[in-house]
Amino acid sequence: MPLYNKLSAKERAALIEKAGKDRLTISFYKYAKIGNPVILRNHLYVNWESIDVLGRIYVAYEGINAQLSVPAENFEAFKTHLDTISFLENVRLNVAIEHDAKSFLKLKVKVRDKIVADGLHDDTFDVTDKGIHVGAEKFNELIEDEDTILVDMRNHYESEIGHFKNAITPDVDTFRDSLPIIEEDLSEHKEDKKLVMYCTGGIRCEKASAYFKHKGFKNVYQLEGGIINYTRQVENQNIENKFIGKNFVFDHRRGERISEDIIAKCHQCGAPCDTHTNCANEACHLLFIQCDSCKQKMDNCCSDECKEVIKLPVEEQKVLRRGKKASNKIFKKGRSEALKFKNEPSKKTS
Repeated sequence: MPLYNKLSAKERAALIEKAGKDRLTISFYKYAKIGNPVILRNHLYVNWESIDVLGRIYVAYEGINAQLSVPAENFEAFKTHLDTISFLENVRLNVAIEHDAKSFLKLKVKVRDKIVADGLHDDTFDVTDKGIHVGAEKFNELIEDEDTILVDMRNHYESEIGHFKNAITPDVDTFRDSLPIIEEDLSEHKEDKKLVMYCTGGIRCEKASAYFKHKGFKNVYQLEGGIINYTRQVENQNIENKFIGKNFVFDHRRGERISEDIIAKCHQCGAPCDTHTNCANEACHLLFIQCDSCKQKMDNCCSDECKEVIKLPVEEQKVLRRGKKASNKIFKKGRSEALKFKNEPSKKTS
């Protein structure tokens, strides 16, 4: 049995549309010591393909990180299977606030060195020695305390469209960039302040909390289940929402609206906007914020150059991008020189 996708994203999307069934978008993670990630990877693929699970799952010696979509009618079968795996029994599942049947179009289960790339090479660092987990109510209480320092552990393009009030939002491209910066900036507060962190679903905060404890911070907390779980608790328990804007998510939706505030701006004209898109030129594929007006004017492209490229026949476009890798440009995520408004010094967003 082939343990890889046999359908393209386009073919899968057509099948989902034809089926017309509800799908749930779910994420979960678990730090654990896994003896053979390859065996676990294959086991998950075989079982999840059989119940039509789609998504992006990373397995490593340090645990698992999963973002996926499952047919609503197969949720119980999915949960039952998870519970047969000892370290995943009763694992917390972050169910999305907003669902989209096409949030994922392929099943990708990959073995990685780490489930969250951290750039660390320290054998004495124990990722399971984590900070204190808190729910929405306690989190709200903590962030109003003058002895608390609140830190957003996400990247700049995530916090740009939404974040908690008064949070420190590091201007970083990756999680690994944030760790040394935060440690240096807050080093004088290792003992006298409460370090409270949050991220999308909790996985980055959990590793960060263990890292900062390892580095000598005495009072380390993290938001249990991240922004996704916080939002659900706010709604279910009638708790005051302190998150402003939209929560960036790593699937085709690209964001879930948490409050009606729009705190970001279109990277091309500066109009209020918090909608991320990928440049229509497949050789570019840059992720950036684009309003509806610019989307129409620019044909969903990031620049006039890309706009001209997509007018060419498909075969000519393939020839132009043959042998070229755009990944470095893609991950500039809003820092590209092509985005004139975003990069004018007098108009940069905070």
